[in-house]
Amino acid sequence: MQGPRLKAGGRAFAHIAQFHPELTALRRDLHAHPELGFEEIYTGSRVKEALKVCGVDEIHDGIGRTGIVAVIRGRSTSSGSMVGLRADMDALPLTEHNDFSWKSCKSGLMHGCGHDGHTAMLVGAARYLAETRNFDGTAVLVFQPGEEGLAGARVMMEDGLFDRFPVQSIYAMHNWPAMKPGTVGINSGPMMAAADRFTIEITGRGGHGAHAYQTVDVVVVAAHIITAAQSIVSRNVRPIESAVVSICAMQAGDLGAFSVLPGSATLVGTVRTFDPQVQEMVEKRLKELCNAIALGFGATATVHYERIYPATINSESEAVFAGDVAESLLGADHVVRDLEPSMGAEDFAFMLQTRPGAYLRIGQGLGASGSALHNSRYDFNDDILPLGAALHASLIEQAMPLPAA
Repeated sequence: MQGPRLKAGGRAFAHIAQFHPELTALRRDLHAHPELGFEEIYTGSRVKEALKVCGVDEIHDGIGRTGIVAVIRGRSTSSGSMVGLRADMDALPLTEHNDFSWKSCKSGLMHGCGHDGHTAMLVGAARYLAETRNFDGTAVLVFQPGEEGLAGARVMMEDGLFDRFPVQSIYAMHNWPAMKPGTVGINSGPMMAAADRFTIEITGRGGHGAHAYQTVDVVVVAAHIITAAQSIVSRNVRPIESAVVSICAMQAGDLGAFSVLPGSATLVGTVRTFDPQVQEMVEKRLKELCNAIALGFGATATVHYERIYPATINSESEAVFAGDVAESLLGADHVVRDLEPSMGAEDFAFMLQTRPGAYLRIGQGLGASGSALHNSRYDFNDDILPLGAALHASLIEQAMPLPAA
């Protein structure tokens, strides 16, 4: 891995580096066999097989349909502490355009977000923790399905995740191509935005394009809504706050019917916010604008608004702790503690709503293809596998240290 010289806290890294080739082989095998959320059958079988080889104490599957939980007890459990680590497992409905030997063997599916790498890193941490057990307490390793829009974290929780494994805190990390390998980023507040989905159904009166005066033109209504929606952020959200309103798709009429005005149109988009009050205001203003604009043209508009993921908010003490752990591995110069939040979303937010914890970013660089996340030429950087696994393991060791001899 290109990056800084590891500090005194690098004991876990040195240990894990010995089985770096095995982690790389696992990661690439998972990449070659991507599966969508709640369909992670092959992925789950490989994870369970690896966990058995690692020698973890317990393996529980079927939590949240295809989720897996591994339990590892430390050399001592007198502290009664229990800390969780989470990795996501699912892939994207995306056609891969790479040409390396481990490219996806499934048409229309690929690991375009690095969840294959996240899974391999947590397996690496499991092996190290099971082999060394240099902690006082219980480590709970959560392999989560369905992060990509399916709220797998929430489904696991609804299936009793934290009732069966009552962790006091939980941590997760995500690779970040915008950061160099050998770096870690975090902050003590918002890391990812809330993600909402809206669908706007516009109903008018269709007719002949040559006799538009006899119609209620839904395409004109849609055009005005698309333009007006952009005023919500610029004119209703305070400049020191953040929000995004994006209309991402429009469907109206038939491309082959150039002279037919349709009677209905559908717009689909997303809203991203950090503050719940801003989130509520944006929803309210969007509905008001759509109704008023449609009424002004003699049409009707119905807005279906769905809150998909809440904002991912790190708890302050756990974020500070996670930053300290990262510094123990990399040094202060390679840990960004005031990382700029992303307007992307992450369902780890559901876990952070019920348990204190932190979400970190681990730098991986853009790679030879120069591709970021959700790109058809993206690939996870295998060089960072030992560091990610060591960071996971060090969070456990330092959160639950063995008593002094």
